[in-house]
Amino acid sequence: MKAVIIDDESKARRLLATILKDYCPQITQIKEAKNLMDGIQLIRDAAPDIVFLDIEMPDYLGIEIGDFLEPSEMTFQLIFTTAYSEYAIKAFEVNAVDYLLKPMRPKQIKNALSKIAQRANNNNIAQQISTLKESIQDNHFKKIAIPVSTGILFIDIDDIICLEANGMYTQLYTTSNGAQLISKPLKYFVHLLETNEYFYRSHRSFLINIKFVRQYIKKDGHSILLENKIQTPIARDRREVFLDLIRRLS
Repeated sequence: MKAVIIDDESKARRLLATILKDYCPQITQIKEAKNLMDGIQLIRDAAPDIVFLDIEMPDYLGIEIGDFLEPSEMTFQLIFTTAYSEYAIKAFEVNAVDYLLKPMRPKQIKNALSKIAQRANNNNIAQQISTLKESIQDNHFKKIAIPVSTGILFIDIDDIICLEANGMYTQLYTTSNGAQLISKPLKYFVHLLETNEYFYRSHRSFLINIKFVRQYIKKDGHSILLENKIQTPIARDRREVFLDLIRRLS
């Protein structure tokens, strides 16, 4: 595999290059660039298999790479290297973008490369970067990247009706894409959506979008009827919090 490192810090570039040489024998060639524009040219000249890209650099941010490359040129795998804010890291996770936190360690890098090697395609890097950039610049998550068997499905968060636990899988119900069985546990989505005030875990098996609540049913143990006609239970100790949330956000 050929690698390109784009980072304005020479020490960070040298450290990453040293780790790749010493611990990652699958990396056979390493090229370096000190800014995004030099990196763009290097990508075109070297045709790398993987690019390590710092998100915060002078002149241009790493997330702006999609402004200078056509989707057809983005045939590489991409890993962001960053010491960025907690919000940006959440944006990486929501958009299913690979990242490494500085200071980097050999184990981190080896795990990241192993994860990439298991993927059969590039999972539409251009679209991932586009939605990542939008999330970070707008300071608001509008879409969530869902891993599916064919790659990554981008879902508008406002289209999610609810999520239901199904063992180590999650059944995702949406207004535009119907139902999808996702190979992630419910707690994965609870973590991704924890900053969105409209998502509420009404029961250990359900995470609901309260925008789609049609009726709160008090008989037979109490439950919530959603727009898609799914009736979800609500735990006894979560009822008052749910009603307060409905009153506040309605």
